[in-house]
Amino acid sequence: MLTTISIIAVTCLISFLGFNNAQLIDKLIFWPPAVKRGQYYRFLSHALIHADGAHLLFNMITLYFFGRLLEGFYEQVLGPFGFALFYAGAVVVAILPSYFANKDNPAYRSLGASGGVSAVLFAFILLSPWSRIYVWFVPMPAILYAVAYVAYSIYMERQGRDNVNHSAHLWGGAYGVAFTLLAEPRVFSAFLQQLTNPRF
Repeated sequence: MLTTISIIAVTCLISFLGFNNAQLIDKLIFWPPAVKRGQYYRFLSHALIHADGAHLLFNMITLYFFGRLLEGFYEQVLGPFGFALFYAGAVVVAILPSYFANKDNPAYRSLGASGGVSAVLFAFILLSPWSRIYVWFVPMPAILYAVAYVAYSIYMERQGRDNVNHSAHLWGGAYGVAFTLLAEPRVFSAFLQQLTNPRF
């Protein structure tokens, strides 16, 4: 679980520095005009900063609990850097739709690791759909949470009334499922088998 801890440590360090450094946030935040000028590092760097402590805490707790369970799987399938590759790819893919939708919008900005964290969460659900997870201390089967989460994110994305990048959540989750199936196709049959044998 060294990779998971390393990602959390780096993200927490840079996020804490950013809380009191507006210039650092400006350099790392996802801002389409800067990307168009060649600052492609922002596809990754936006995941290292967060809006506030609660935003950071929620993402890092989720990453810790599910990332440490998945890290061994990806390293077994893809090698020692498998989980790092998976996570970095998730961060980039999750923000791409937002980039294409806002590439000419100088007012658009996005930050946070939610796209990558969503990928980790949904990959875990694919591997263990009936695991018990807790949502605000309420236990529920992981697969039911996934359905509710997708429905909620789609609804909120269409409403567009908050400052949350629900698109990144959805695309991050989709990436988590797709990447895992491409890396190890046998996961699909195992998922179907588990799905037909509920245990909660």
